[in-house]
Amino acid sequence: MTNLRIIGLVIGSLGLIATFLLYRGDRWKRTNFFLFSLASLTLAVVSIYPDSANILRDMLSLQEAQYGRLLALLIATIIFLLFFSFYSRAKLEYLRMQFDRLIRKLGIERLGTGLEVEEKMRPIMVLVPAYNEADNLRELLPKIPKKIGDLDVGTLVINDGSNDSTEEVVKDLGCLMVANVINRGQGAASRLGYDTLISHSVLIGVTMDADNQHKPEEIGMMVEPILKGEYDLVIGSRILGRHERESHFRNLGITFFSKTISLILGMRITDCSSGFKAFNVKRLKDIHLTQDQFQSAEVLIEARKKGLRICEVPITITRRKYGHSKKGKDLSYGFNFAKTIIKTWLR
Repeated sequence: MTNLRIIGLVIGSLGLIATFLLYRGDRWKRTNFFLFSLASLTLAVVSIYPDSANILRDMLSLQEAQYGRLLALLIATIIFLLFFSFYSRAKLEYLRMQFDRLIRKLGIERLGTGLEVEEKMRPIMVLVPAYNEADNLRELLPKIPKKIGDLDVGTLVINDGSNDSTEEVVKDLGCLMVANVINRGQGAASRLGYDTLISHSVLIGVTMDADNQHKPEEIGMMVEPILKGEYDLVIGSRILGRHERESHFRNLGITFFSKTISLILGMRITDCSSGFKAFNVKRLKDIHLTQDQFQSAEVLIEARKKGLRICEVPITITRRKYGHSKKGKDLSYGFNFAKTIIKTWLR
């Protein structure tokens, strides 16, 4: 027996023992046990009886190739590792979703269902996801209108694990607040807000960024198409309206990704990254959202898939007055935005 076969036999045998010791008792995982057992047993058998790999070699038509058996085993190993990689990613995604549901449930429970909460819930609720934006919130929240037409308007701040005075500012201004115990990103914070509105049977929701770049006086214009029953999701577009340019590269990115999403949706979208949007809360139940950060593209693609009626209205965006953007550098932002588009489209 060659040294290579001896090493293979030892690794295979140790793998079988380790698999048995690792997955027993309360750590029993049937799928993992059989996968690792099969891999270890196959390695041990091939090390003892190399001719057993001939079947695989012949299936891959490698009879005439130099080291045909070894090549066949390498191909089989790569396939196994790819399968296990996909399985592990699927398992991690499942655990991530379970964690997401837990955090959102805890957030809603901490808000409570008392009389004070019910009194502050309004037919139209403005959601403001916030992470360390106390200075901007101090100026933004008082500007949000209390009434649009005959409907009362309320404000719900989603405190996304802030470590500044966000909580104190929100309480001092008398607004409702739900909180993530840790910082999770704008998308995850928005989902917590959506869950809260759904659980309290709110009519219309409006999302605004906490950086004070959106104008509260434009909320009425945003919700009007929904109140008329014409649309289910309204996107505020800086391209149709006015905005103060942040960087030439980011503006090019908005144009490129908006054209890409327009192609995917089969309708024209000019501002795919807008955080200023209004929606029919009842139809929001149909949308499956998972992105923790770059959720604006996900909302658009999912809404279109589920048949929501979408339109854009012109808005004005100004520069932030306090703090700095949490979106990251332009190149990183663009890469993650593209990844979100591809994942949501394929899903």
